[in-house]
Amino acid sequence: MKTLTIIDTFGFLFRSYFALPPLKNHDGFPTGLLTGFAKLIMQLHKDYPQDYLVFALDSKEENFRKNIDPLYKANRPEVPQDLKLQLKVAIEWVEQMGFKNISIAGYEADDVIASINKCANALNVYVRIISHDKDLYQLIDGDTFLFDPKTKKEIHAVDCIEKYGVTPAQFVDFQSLVGDNSDNVPGVKGIGAKGAAGLLHNFKTLDGIYENIDKITSKRTQELLKIYKEDAYRSQQLVRLREDLLENFNLQDCQMPHQNPLLKITESLKAYEINSVLKKILPKDSPKNSLHLFENATKIRESQGFTLQTPEPTPFTFNSHLLNTDEKLQAFFPNISSDSIVSFDTETTNLDVLNAKIVGFSFCLDGINAYYVPLAHNYLGVEKQVSRQVAFDFIRALFNAKAIIGHNLKYDLEILRTNFDFTPPSFQNIKDSMLLAWLYQSDLPCNLDSLMLRYFKHEMIHYKDVVKKGENFSQIPIEYACRYASEDAAACYQLYQKLTNLLPQNLLQVAQSTEFPFIQCLVNMELSGTKIDIEYFKELKLEMSAKLSSLSEEIYSLAQKKFNLNSPQQLSIALFEDLKLQSGKKTKSGLSTSQMVLNSLVDAHPIVPKILEYREFFKLFSTYIEPLIEHAKLNASHKIYTSFMQTGTSTGRLSSKNPNLQNIPVKTTQGRRIRQGFIAQENHLLVSLDYSQIELRLLAHFSQDKAMIEAFCHNADIHLETAKKIFGEAKAQEKRAVAKSINFGLIYGMGPKKLSETLKISYQEAKTYIQNYFESFPTVKDFLKAQEDFILENGYSLTLLGRMRKFDFHGIQEYQKAAFLREGINAIFQGSAADIIKLAMVQIMQEKLESKLLLQVHDELIFEAPKHCVENEAEKITEIMENITALRVPLRCSVSIGENWGALK
Repeated sequence: MKTLTIIDTFGFLFRSYFALPPLKNHDGFPTGLLTGFAKLIMQLHKDYPQDYLVFALDSKEENFRKNIDPLYKANRPEVPQDLKLQLKVAIEWVEQMGFKNISIAGYEADDVIASINKCANALNVYVRIISHDKDLYQLIDGDTFLFDPKTKKEIHAVDCIEKYGVTPAQFVDFQSLVGDNSDNVPGVKGIGAKGAAGLLHNFKTLDGIYENIDKITSKRTQELLKIYKEDAYRSQQLVRLREDLLENFNLQDCQMPHQNPLLKITESLKAYEINSVLKKILPKDSPKNSLHLFENATKIRESQGFTLQTPEPTPFTFNSHLLNTDEKLQAFFPNISSDSIVSFDTETTNLDVLNAKIVGFSFCLDGINAYYVPLAHNYLGVEKQVSRQVAFDFIRALFNAKAIIGHNLKYDLEILRTNFDFTPPSFQNIKDSMLLAWLYQSDLPCNLDSLMLRYFKHEMIHYKDVVKKGENFSQIPIEYACRYASEDAAACYQLYQKLTNLLPQNLLQVAQSTEFPFIQCLVNMELSGTKIDIEYFKELKLEMSAKLSSLSEEIYSLAQKKFNLNSPQQLSIALFEDLKLQSGKKTKSGLSTSQMVLNSLVDAHPIVPKILEYREFFKLFSTYIEPLIEHAKLNASHKIYTSFMQTGTSTGRLSSKNPNLQNIPVKTTQGRRIRQGFIAQENHLLVSLDYSQIELRLLAHFSQDKAMIEAFCHNADIHLETAKKIFGEAKAQEKRAVAKSINFGLIYGMGPKKLSETLKISYQEAKTYIQNYFESFPTVKDFLKAQEDFILENGYSLTLLGRMRKFDFHGIQEYQKAAFLREGINAIFQGSAADIIKLAMVQIMQEKLESKLLLQVHDELIFEAPKHCVENEAEKITEIMENITALRVPLRCSVSIGENWGALK
């Protein structure tokens, strides 16, 4: 008969902790308990591969036994911090390995075990209970036994009798008499284990004892039993386990997997350096180094069956402490060492880093105890605070720690730069929990509040509940600030540890080698700013205002009425009701006037081209010209300071905001005129380095198509070569534009319908073009099909470095599935291009050039270089960008130099 192993998750691990050596990994994270737990799983899989396994966990809710006796378990000692940290990881492992972990609201794990045991026995399955808890002796019978995995000893009824002098059936009554000091179970004072065993030997049960109390020969025992009768029966209620909590129990959910379950947490085992286990579960040729190629990333993910799952939330607790004087903060200095792991967060007066003043900062060293240091709270009656100099000295000490963790640490680094002119001495120790969350699930929000709800089921203190409308952080009482800021630091610390355990090793390597050092690239770019010619923009504003006014009058004349040109509803009425133009697309507010609809009607009436022209001018005027002038007025040097978002896209590309400088049109005359207003400072020039056809080069690299590789290696015109393949030598030149559309369209998942709309050809003709393309480049077709199959099977696509774009195909319709596949294919190329340019930017930063990186616009980098070294430094940057990684085809950059952005090609 098969056996179900039930593990008392918390109880077993709690007691095992004290019996295991205090091991730690190189980051100082405790691993003794985790090592023992991993070895237990390895042993169970080896010894009982055909059996069942389930974990039982205490409920987080109030224990029902508290209603019986409020003092129950009131004296339990505080759980050691090292144990807490490991317990969280172990419980996460249970989920990640795919095992069932059962908890029932209001009940202890022992009650869950008792209920599982009853269900399993009813299914004719033996039960093996792994626990150190003596309360479970009451469950022992012919089908159920306790088990010590260290000695592999089974504990049966005979062992219970030998140890305690009573049968398992009598064990509840035995505990009712003896009590349990550790759990605050009172029992009958004065009666010990030997006396209780004797009473039960003579009278069988607790009821039998009290029914025959006059037959007890010892008057003292009689008196004690009478005095403490209520305690005895209350104790019986406390120690008796509930067996009726599960209505349905599916044994098949507990089947031991065929493959070693530890393989599903290999990356976590590596992170915690549990090498003794890894040596036994990994084949000798298993990849050990970080992954930097798409093929390797795919291979290791497939071999480990990696899945993205949000684990069950774990409890979050923290303690806040105030360090509000120089003396208190100076006394804390010895606690900071080169081995410290510190989370850090600043509190300021403003989100705008250029104008924000630091009010205070918080930090945490252990995930639980967090400290707030106030510097500049300003309100009536405010107490003395820490001086800027002592605070700065302490911050410098913090940044010499082994690891300094932040959540959106870019902001805090910019605050330290603008407030203290401080740049960390090294960026090897910079970490960011926000970036780890984004790497793990790039399609979900990664702000701290959302992540704490997702991973800890903890609602953070909201800023709006602390800071009143119209005020800033400096105006709130220090005691409130302390709680709020400390929570941020503790949350960041615990979140970072959790995500480190969730991420596979290659993504941790991406974070360490690319995303973390990339933070400093962004800090440098954002604080450098880009100069504009404000007088040029003012003239452009006047010119465009006049043009908009002129276009408006022309449109009103054609429509034979005046209306709000910026109102889709009013425009819809003018076009489709008054002028009777045809439109088949409806919206909630009427017939659509989208760009796509207007483009389809461009030949239907002279008003349509005028409206399209008006929209282009109005967008440039309202989105760029006016806002740029207002931004430039804020500083004497007339610089524009944009903010780059490292986690702003799911593909890995940067995005830009306040203002967005990545979307200024480059293909239109008016868009280029706006770019002409971005200028170099005196005695400097702007330098553009743009990766040439990087996504097509990646297509050649991934697909390994010989014709494409040969074309790129010989620096041929890839679009012309494609046209030759599809249409022949004679028609190649005239069909080059078609070939270009197909080349780029495949990267963006373009099908015949989209191609027909782009080229203004029939659907059948577009379909034929794509078929001819795939016949000419069969390996490209095979690669794209293989990637679609991979995405469908695994739910994500992979970039060059192994970053993921995740999709949920469960229960979706076919059109959504097709859209996900297009996005997945696009993410491979767009994300890999982002990987490459980030690697290049990090390397360029380390070169300490005189040129300053001002902007990144997807595949293009724009620098400001002193005139005396512009040519030399452009060559150095080109060398880095073209050799940052090895593909099957060469990377190439186009370089242009000019006095303004519009002059760059």
